Amino acid sequence: MKRLIICIICVFIIGFILFNNRSEVNEENEIFLEKRSIFFSYIEIGKYFKGKSKSDAYNNVLMIVNNIKGLGFNEIILQVRSFSDSIYKSELFPWSRYVSSSEGIDPGFDLLELFIDECKKNDISLIAWINPYRIRNTIDSSDISELSPSYKYLNSDVVYINNGIYFNPSKEEVTDLIVNGVLEILENYNVDGILFDDYFYPDNEIDRNDYINYINNNLYIEKEEYNLNIVSEMIKKVHDACLKYKVSFGVSPDGNMENNYNKVFADVKRWCSSDEYVDFIMPQIYYGFYNETKAFNDVIKEWESVVLNKNIALRVALAFYKNGNYDKWAKSGSNEWLENDDIIMREIILSRNLDKYNGFSLFRYDYIFDNNLYTEMTVNEIENMKKVLN
Repeated sequence: MKRLIICIICVFIIGFILFNNRSEVNEENEIFLEKRSIFFSYIEIGKYFKGKSKSDAYNNVLMIVNNIKGLGFNEIILQVRSFSDSIYKSELFPWSRYVSSSEGIDPGFDLLELFIDECKKNDISLIAWINPYRIRNTIDSSDISELSPSYKYLNSDVVYINNGIYFNPSKEEVTDLIVNGVLEILENYNVDGILFDDYFYPDNEIDRNDYINYINNNLYIEKEEYNLNIVSEMIKKVHDACLKYKVSFGVSPDGNMENNYNKVFADVKRWCSSDEYVDFIMPQIYYGFYNETKAFNDVIKEWESVVLNKNIALRVALAFYKNGNYDKWAKSGSNEWLENDDIIMREIILSRNLDKYNGFSLFRYDYIFDNNLYTEMTVNEIENMKKVLN
């Protein structure tokens, strides 16, 4: 009898240990699940959805999601707002001209909704990608819809026209518009995250008058510090909105650290050392190993050193679009993407060795799936990449 009791106790203890160990493994697997993302930009949206019927749009969504899943990826980064517009039903922004005949015209389908439905069926995460300040990438405002929130500001200092059309980041109404635009998505759509790209200040003059007014009424700070603070305040408010809905928020900044501080005024070091700004950072490390100015190995180490907050995930964005092309800014390494067909594979492997690594993304969809954009190296690069996706 005693032996039977002892055996029962031993079985119970062993079972308890095994159960706890399995739970730890499951928790670790969930924590370290590699995010494998593909950017789907307004360029692809215009190509696959502009002027389509709802049924054709649905079929294209089905094809795109199946392509992404079939290659072993688990996330799409969908550009839902590229030019102060939307690919979904919005009370704040007009329908995008990339899904419709012209800005503000209902295309007859909600593209974000179609993507969300299909992604959920296939276990694919969907990140809503937003460009916060850009209205146009040219100075032509003739096709801006009266429904656009930018329209009423075209002749004011809220909108800046020079090498493009942008909202002035220092205006309170602009920050409110950005935050409310994010809240509208979170309230109405089951997205898995919000992502801002690297377009913040178009130049240092956009808010010169606001800066002068600021230093006349506050302690003096340099113009560059003022710009950094303006963007960070906006980023914090967006993060707060996402936190309310328990949705991850991230930024995909320029991979060149100097550009973030000297050109667009993105204070990534502040963001990556605090809980207040981002949940993940996705630097665009669009460099090869032999880039003379910015070698990939050096840049990823620099970014890892910046991510000081243990709660922030580091996800590297990689330049699949450079495959088979001349890299004119790489100096002595300009031919690297022409001579090698395993660069992306090696960059994934190297990135996985980073302590703060959480995943990678490829820019962009058509360079991977459109045969018309293939180079001689593309097929080999894809096949080599597959070796590390199993």
